Amino acid sequence: MAVGVGPLSHGAAKHRAARATRATLATVVAVCAMAGLTACGKTIQIGDSKDPSLSAPAPATSSPPPTTAAPGPGAGNSTLRVVDSTARDAGLNGTGGTVVGAVVQETPPQWVQLAAVTSPQLPVAHLININQAALYRFDADTADPSRSNCNDACAAKWPPVTIKEGGNVYLAGVNPKEVGAIRRQDGQVQVTVSGWPLYRFSGDAGAGDLNRQGVDGKWFAVGPTGQKAVR
Repeated sequence: MAVGVGPLSHGAAKHRAARATRATLATVVAVCAMAGLTACGKTIQIGDSKDPSLSAPAPATSSPPPTTAAPGPGAGNSTLRVVDSTARDAGLNGTGGTVVGAVVQETPPQWVQLAAVTSPQLPVAHLININQAALYRFDADTADPSRSNCNDACAAKWPPVTIKEGGNVYLAGVNPKEVGAIRRQDGQVQVTVSGWPLYRFSGDAGAGDLNRQGVDGKWFAVGPTGQKAVR
Protein backbone atom coordinates (compact mmCIF):
# COMPACT_ATOMS: atom_id res chain seq x y z
CA MET A 1 0.00 0.00 0.00
CA ALA A 2 1.36 3.34 -1.00
CA VAL A 3 1.97 5.75 1.85
CA GLY A 4 0.72 9.27 1.19
CA VAL A 5 2.67 12.35 2.24
CA GLY A 6 0.60 14.35 4.71
CA PRO A 7 1.12 17.92 5.99
CA LEU A 8 3.57 16.85 8.70
CA SER A 9 5.66 14.94 6.17
CA HIS A 10 5.80 18.04 3.91
CA GLY A 11 7.00 20.10 6.88
CA ALA A 12 9.68 17.57 7.70
CA ALA A 13 10.82 17.57 4.08
CA LYS A 14 11.09 21.37 4.06
CA HIS A 15 13.07 21.26 7.30
CA ARG A 16 15.48 18.70 5.88
CA ALA A 17 15.89 20.78 2.70
CA ALA A 18 16.65 23.90 4.73
CA ARG A 19 19.24 22.01 6.78
CA ALA A 20 20.83 20.66 3.60
CA THR A 21 21.02 24.18 2.13
CA ARG A 22 22.68 25.54 5.27
CA ALA A 23 25.13 22.65 5.29
CA THR A 24 26.00 23.33 1.62
CA LEU A 25 26.63 27.02 2.31
CA ALA A 26 28.78 26.15 5.32
CA THR A 27 30.78 23.76 3.16
CA VAL A 28 31.37 26.45 0.52
CA VAL A 29 32.59 28.90 3.17
CA ALA A 30 34.87 26.27 4.66
CA VAL A 31 36.29 25.38 1.24
CA CYS A 32 36.92 29.08 0.52
CA ALA A 33 38.76 29.41 3.82
CA MET A 34 40.88 26.32 3.25
CA ALA A 35 41.72 27.49 -0.27
CA GLY A 36 42.95 30.82 1.00
CA LEU A 37 39.76 32.42 -0.37
CA THR A 38 41.35 32.67 -3.80
CA ALA A 39 38.39 30.81 -5.25
CA CYS A 40 36.04 33.34 -3.66
CA GLY A 41 37.72 36.54 -4.77
CA LYS A 42 37.44 38.35 -8.06
CA THR A 43 39.64 38.57 -11.11
CA ILE A 44 40.61 41.99 -12.45
CA GLN A 45 42.14 42.96 -15.76
CA ILE A 46 45.34 44.99 -15.83
CA GLY A 47 44.73 48.30 -17.58
CA ASP A 48 47.22 50.40 -19.54
CA SER A 49 48.67 53.49 -17.86
CA LYS A 50 50.45 54.78 -20.94
CA ASP A 51 49.53 58.16 -22.36
CA PRO A 52 47.62 57.51 -25.63
CA SER A 53 49.53 60.38 -27.24
CA LEU A 54 52.73 58.40 -26.70
CA SER A 55 51.41 55.07 -27.94
CA ALA A 56 52.29 55.45 -31.64
CA PRO A 57 54.29 52.51 -33.01
CA ALA A 58 58.04 52.93 -32.55
CA PRO A 59 60.39 52.84 -35.56
CA ALA A 60 61.39 49.37 -36.63
CA THR A 61 65.01 50.01 -35.64
CA SER A 62 64.24 51.01 -32.07
CA SER A 63 64.69 48.62 -29.16
CA PRO A 64 61.78 47.79 -26.86
CA PRO A 65 61.87 49.62 -23.51
CA PRO A 66 63.40 47.61 -20.67
CA THR A 67 61.00 46.06 -18.23
CA THR A 68 61.35 44.32 -14.90
CA ALA A 69 57.85 42.89 -15.01
CA ALA A 70 57.55 39.16 -15.40
CA PRO A 71 56.21 38.36 -18.87
CA GLY A 72 52.80 36.82 -18.94
CA PRO A 73 50.25 35.62 -21.45
CA GLY A 74 48.35 38.39 -23.17
CA ALA A 75 50.67 41.21 -22.07
CA GLY A 76 48.55 44.32 -21.56
CA ASN A 77 45.51 42.18 -20.81
CA SER A 78 46.67 39.96 -17.95
CA THR A 79 44.90 39.54 -14.64
CA LEU A 80 45.27 39.70 -10.88
CA ARG A 81 43.19 38.11 -8.17
CA VAL A 82 41.62 40.32 -5.49
CA VAL A 83 40.90 38.38 -2.29
CA ASP A 84 38.58 39.74 0.40
CA SER A 85 40.72 38.34 3.20
CA THR A 86 44.09 38.96 4.78
CA ALA A 87 47.21 37.10 3.74
CA ARG A 88 47.40 35.53 7.20
CA ASP A 89 43.85 34.23 6.86
CA ALA A 90 44.96 32.67 3.60
CA GLY A 91 47.73 30.83 5.45
CA LEU A 92 50.55 33.05 4.19
CA ASN A 93 53.51 34.37 6.16
CA GLY A 94 56.18 36.89 5.28
CA THR A 95 55.82 39.90 2.99
CA GLY A 96 55.15 38.42 -0.41
CA GLY A 97 58.45 39.91 -1.54
CA THR A 98 57.72 43.57 -0.74
CA VAL A 99 60.46 45.81 0.66
CA VAL A 100 60.59 48.84 2.94
CA GLY A 101 62.25 52.24 2.99
CA ALA A 102 64.87 52.98 0.35
CA VAL A 103 65.42 49.32 -0.56
CA VAL A 104 64.95 48.89 -4.29
CA GLN A 105 62.11 46.56 -5.33
CA GLU A 106 64.00 44.53 -7.92
CA THR A 107 61.31 41.95 -8.66
CA PRO A 108 57.54 42.29 -8.42
CA PRO A 109 56.05 40.79 -5.23
CA GLN A 110 54.16 37.53 -5.51
CA TRP A 111 51.32 39.11 -3.50
CA VAL A 112 50.51 42.35 -1.72
CA GLN A 113 48.16 43.31 1.07
CA LEU A 114 46.22 46.54 1.54
CA ALA A 115 44.85 47.30 4.99
CA ALA A 116 42.89 50.32 6.22
CA VAL A 117 44.09 51.63 9.61
CA THR A 118 44.17 54.74 11.75
CA SER A 119 47.22 55.96 13.64
CA PRO A 120 48.22 58.68 16.13
CA GLN A 121 49.83 60.59 13.28
CA LEU A 122 46.72 60.30 11.10
CA PRO A 123 43.51 59.38 12.96
CA VAL A 124 41.49 58.84 9.79
CA ALA A 125 41.39 55.66 7.72
CA HIS A 126 44.41 55.29 5.44
CA LEU A 127 46.09 52.38 3.71
CA ILE A 128 49.23 50.50 4.65
CA ASN A 129 50.93 47.48 3.10
CA ILE A 130 51.96 44.21 4.74
CA ASN A 131 55.10 45.94 6.08
CA GLN A 132 52.87 48.58 7.72
CA ALA A 133 54.32 51.21 5.41
CA ALA A 134 51.93 54.06 4.62
CA LEU A 135 50.64 54.20 1.05
CA TYR A 136 50.20 57.42 -0.89
CA ARG A 137 48.44 58.90 -3.92
CA PHE A 138 49.76 61.60 -6.28
CA ASP A 139 47.54 64.48 -7.38
CA ALA A 140 49.35 64.65 -10.74
CA ASP A 141 48.03 61.16 -11.55
CA THR A 142 44.53 60.56 -12.89
CA ALA A 143 41.94 58.08 -11.69
CA ASP A 144 39.66 58.09 -14.75
CA PRO A 145 41.39 56.95 -16.83
CA SER A 146 43.71 55.41 -14.28
CA ARG A 147 47.22 56.62 -15.10
CA SER A 148 50.54 57.11 -13.29
CA ASN A 149 52.59 60.21 -14.01
CA CYS A 150 55.39 59.28 -11.60
CA ASN A 151 58.23 57.64 -13.49
CA ASP A 152 62.04 57.47 -13.51
CA ALA A 153 63.49 59.66 -10.71
CA CYS A 154 60.01 60.22 -9.27
CA ALA A 155 59.40 56.47 -9.05
CA ALA A 156 62.75 55.97 -7.31
CA LYS A 157 61.68 58.39 -4.59
CA TRP A 158 58.06 57.21 -4.58
CA PRO A 159 58.17 53.48 -5.39
CA PRO A 160 54.92 52.27 -6.95
CA VAL A 161 53.05 49.41 -5.32
CA THR A 162 53.82 46.72 -7.87
CA ILE A 163 52.84 43.08 -8.13
CA LYS A 164 53.63 40.10 -10.30
CA GLU A 165 51.12 39.33 -13.04
CA GLY A 166 48.72 36.68 -11.83
CA GLY A 167 49.42 37.56 -8.19
CA ASN A 168 46.95 38.05 -5.36
CA VAL A 169 45.94 41.30 -3.66
CA TYR A 170 44.78 40.60 -0.09
CA LEU A 171 42.56 43.07 1.75
CA ALA A 172 41.61 44.20 5.24
CA GLY A 173 39.03 46.96 5.49
CA VAL A 174 39.05 47.64 1.74
CA ASN A 175 36.17 46.88 -0.61
CA PRO A 176 37.37 44.55 -3.41
CA LYS A 177 35.36 46.65 -5.87
CA GLU A 178 37.76 49.55 -5.26
CA VAL A 179 40.88 47.62 -6.29
CA GLY A 180 42.33 47.66 -9.78
CA ALA A 181 45.68 47.57 -11.58
CA ILE A 182 47.47 49.31 -14.44
CA ARG A 183 50.52 48.56 -16.52
CA ARG A 184 53.10 51.28 -16.04
CA GLN A 185 55.26 52.78 -18.77
CA ASP A 186 58.15 50.53 -17.68
CA GLY A 187 55.93 47.45 -18.03
CA GLN A 188 55.43 46.78 -14.32
CA VAL A 189 51.96 46.22 -12.87
CA GLN A 190 50.82 48.81 -10.31
CA VAL A 191 47.92 48.38 -7.90
CA THR A 192 45.22 51.07 -7.79
CA VAL A 193 42.38 51.98 -5.45
CA SER A 194 39.37 53.71 -7.00
CA GLY A 195 41.59 54.27 -10.02
CA TRP A 196 44.36 56.04 -8.07
CA PRO A 197 47.80 54.40 -8.45
CA LEU A 198 49.39 53.51 -5.09
CA TYR A 199 52.91 54.37 -3.91
CA ARG A 200 55.03 54.22 -0.81
CA PHE A 201 57.70 56.77 0.17
CA SER A 202 61.33 55.64 0.16
CA GLY A 203 62.00 57.75 3.25
CA ASP A 204 59.36 55.99 5.36
CA ALA A 205 61.53 53.40 7.07
CA GLY A 206 59.30 52.42 9.98
CA ALA A 207 55.74 51.35 10.66
CA GLY A 208 53.45 54.36 10.86
CA ASP A 209 55.88 56.80 9.24
CA LEU A 210 54.17 59.54 7.22
CA ASN A 211 57.19 61.67 6.47
CA ARG A 212 55.87 63.19 3.25
CA GLN A 213 52.19 63.62 3.99
CA GLY A 214 50.94 66.65 2.05
CA VAL A 215 54.33 67.41 0.51
CA ASP A 216 54.17 69.91 -2.38
CA GLY A 217 50.41 69.85 -1.93
CA LYS A 218 50.34 66.78 -4.20
CA TRP A 219 51.26 63.70 -2.17
CA PHE A 220 48.82 62.41 0.44
CA ALA A 221 48.17 59.26 2.38
CA VAL A 222 45.43 57.40 0.51
CA GLY A 223 42.15 56.27 2.01
CA PRO A 224 40.33 52.97 1.36
CA THR A 225 38.22 54.54 -1.40
CA GLY A 226 41.10 56.40 -3.03
CA GLN A 227 40.42 59.69 -1.26
CA LYS A 228 43.09 61.90 0.29
CA ALA A 229 43.44 60.86 3.92
CA VAL A 230 43.71 64.16 5.78
CA ARG A 231 42.69 65.34 9.22
